[in-house]
Amino acid sequence: MQEKKLKLEDLLGKAKISGSAHETINSVAIIGAGVMGQGIAHTIAAAGLGVMIIEKDAEHLEKAKQSLSESMDHEIKRWAMTKSEKKVILSRISWKYTLEKINEYDLIIEAVDEDFQLKQLIFSELDSLAKKEAIFVSNTSTLSLTKIAETTSRPDKIIGMHFLHPVPKIPMVELIKCLNTSNETLELVKAFAAKIGKTPVEVYEYPGFVTTRAIVPLLNEAMYILLEGVADTKDIDTAMKLGYNFQYGPLEMADMMGLDEVLAWMDSLWKTLGEPRYRACPILRKLVRERKLGKKTGEGFYKYDEDGEII
Repeated sequence: MQEKKLKLEDLLGKAKISGSAHETINSVAIIGAGVMGQGIAHTIAAAGLGVMIIEKDAEHLEKAKQSLSESMDHEIKRWAMTKSEKKVILSRISWKYTLEKINEYDLIIEAVDEDFQLKQLIFSELDSLAKKEAIFVSNTSTLSLTKIAETTSRPDKIIGMHFLHPVPKIPMVELIKCLNTSNETLELVKAFAAKIGKTPVEVYEYPGFVTTRAIVPLLNEAMYILLEGVADTKDIDTAMKLGYNFQYGPLEMADMMGLDEVLAWMDSLWKTLGEPRYRACPILRKLVRERKLGKKTGEGFYKYDEDGEII
């Protein structure tokens, strides 16, 4: 037990908590300031709510702040946002690298990497620090929420919200009710989803849910088409965009999602379900091994300029 606590303190900083409780979702905290955490915070703040983002240290927190600001600047260049809107949204987001005030929040959203042990560790620690009425949300796309919930004393208040990237632009969110999630928790989170402008789609807990399970074979098959030399990257994406009215082709989509994330999804589904359609294409493993992770690193299936546009 002590070993787990030390690991979490390395991740999020030492916490000393005490406090009061509320009964409705009036305040939100996000654990993890990566691409998804930033997008979720942006969405919540844009809906007029305050939100706190927690990262593991000051360095990662500053990088996340800069990344979110630059992302908004890109939207301003595209006339999709004004400078005033950016200022208002950022004013509603607070940033910390400890769990010191986590007991003040009604809804806590975990948005870290797809690592089962890490998520269990976080939920276990949050359970000892957050107020008893707080609802815990995981943004997992493939992992078992029921098993994650076993580390807490509040399995009825554990639920999944699977947001899709880019979070501010995708108008839906999957709500995953695990084995012991109460109907009250489900209804509160459904109302919260609607409040932040998302259409909630209820799904049963199952590896990959709906969106990940459906998209992964498409991405994987496009990668095999590329590997086999049937067509090049641009032509594969053009065929799918024009042929099936996709906004993005599958290879560009994978770059946007982050190739390391896509590989993690595939490996999890392959391990869990054992079906060949989830076995990751070698070209994906090669790109991830070379740290060519897509748009976020400037190169994946495509190369990108400093504004994130395909070169």
